[in-house]
Amino acid sequence: MTTCLIVDDSKIVRKVITRILEPLGFRIVEAENGEQALEHARKHKVDLIMLDWNMPVMNGIDFLRTLRGDGSIAQPKVIFCTTENEIPKITEAMQAGADEYVMKPFDEGIITGKLQQLGLLP
Repeated sequence: MTTCLIVDDSKIVRKVITRILEPLGFRIVEAENGEQALEHARKHKVDLIMLDWNMPVMNGIDFLRTLRGDGSIAQPKVIFCTTENEIPKITEAMQAGADEYVMKPFDEGIITGKLQQLGLLP
């Protein structure tokens, strides 16, 4: 089963993503910030990370840079899901190692399209 780690400080956003991904066969794990997400990624294999940018404790971009720089962690696909819509922010995320970038608000069609592009759905 494909595991997705949803990293967002909003419980509502985590719930929305869960409702999209669970029917598609994903096993869901949640984290409220980048620090919790790193702890999980270091202990468990994760195939996909849905990542928010603005979070307390450790934000999404710092988490991503740490994740991509840690050779001991299996490298999952990462989709940024954020309200940050300026081109410099998108560029920064992609250069830091994001595989895709989705603007909030998003819907099921947008998420499934990105998952297909990444080869995680047929």
